[in-house]
Amino acid sequence: MSDPKVALVTAGGSGMGAAAARHLAGQGWQVGILSSSGKGEALAEELGGLGVTGSNQSSADLARLVDQAMTRWGRIDGLVNSAGHGPRAPILEISDEDWHRGIDVYFLNVVRATRLVAPVMAAQGGGAIVNISTAWAFEPSAMFPTSAVARAGLAAFTKVFSDEYAAKNVRMNNVLPGWIDSLPGTEERRQMVPLGRYGKAEEVAATVAFLLSEGAGYITGQNLTVDGGLTRRI
Repeated sequence: MSDPKVALVTAGGSGMGAAAARHLAGQGWQVGILSSSGKGEALAEELGGLGVTGSNQSSADLARLVDQAMTRWGRIDGLVNSAGHGPRAPILEISDEDWHRGIDVYFLNVVRATRLVAPVMAAQGGGAIVNISTAWAFEPSAMFPTSAVARAGLAAFTKVFSDEYAAKNVRMNNVLPGWIDSLPGTEERRQMVPLGRYGKAEEVAATVAFLLSEGAGYITGQNLTVDGGLTRRI
């Protein structure tokens, strides 16, 4: 029997990141979780994995997660980049500092982790990276200005990365969730969705797991929307 695959999940203490860690562990993956709250360590202990308390805005904290995972398991097959919440305000009231913070939260979180993990994957013969983005990356909304702008950039980064690393069998894709039950629900938003409900964090997690799997081995550089039919782009 082959050794279990190893996945790292950043910002994985709660919400969709935690759901992804649970789902992967349920499929037999070994999971390493980074969380700034300490919840990631508790979840990792529950799942028999590795937990590190730290921020995905810190290259040093991410390096601790990667180094500990390599020491414990000797490989990294999957990386799930989740994120916290960045600044929101009317578009021209967002300060330079808050724009930089939004890019830090929603874009550079992926760049930092990928810079550490992609060489490991390439050296071992392959791996897959999934970034949890937003359904509003291509239909930007004033509700989420820094998120939409930074994650449009993330889509471009994903395509450029995939062009370079596909030959090394390292894939990267984005999952674009709409209204998910890890957020407070409102009837107005629920009625906006053709399926008539909020999505479940577990549904996003299952999509993440698919994109990490061998079944998605011919998918890279893509943006997969999980929004109940909310967004309208074709």
